[in-house]
Amino acid sequence: MALHYLGTVDEFTDGEPRIVDVKGRSVGIYKISGKLHAILNYCPHQGASLCKGPVTSWVTSPLPGQFIYEQEGEIVRCPWHHWEFDIKTGVLIVDNKVRTKTYDVVVETFDLSVDQGNVYIEM
Repeated sequence: MALHYLGTVDEFTDGEPRIVDVKGRSVGIYKISGKLHAILNYCPHQGASLCKGPVTSWVTSPLPGQFIYEQEGEIVRCPWHHWEFDIKTGVLIVDNKVRTKTYDVVVETFDLSVDQGNVYIEM
């Protein structure tokens, strides 16, 4: 495995995914609560560009008419058939046996007190 440069930390914004090409693979980079996550831009259901789907929450309903929004900004919904995946783990929300590939993101920091540093993906 090798590290591949993606940019600097300040180039990534919470809630604004970026799709990059690394070694011929399309990968979505997401910044969630200041931490970077990477998933393959491929829905295992039928091959859609998963990372082009909306980023949303997981909605549960303990009682009729009552809704709870969990994991806000941590779920990506496939634009074709609305399958929902946890960005942090790559797992399909309703079936943990189905997942999309995730990659480790490494941040090489220059100054721990500031949002700076180089961002790499491990592949």
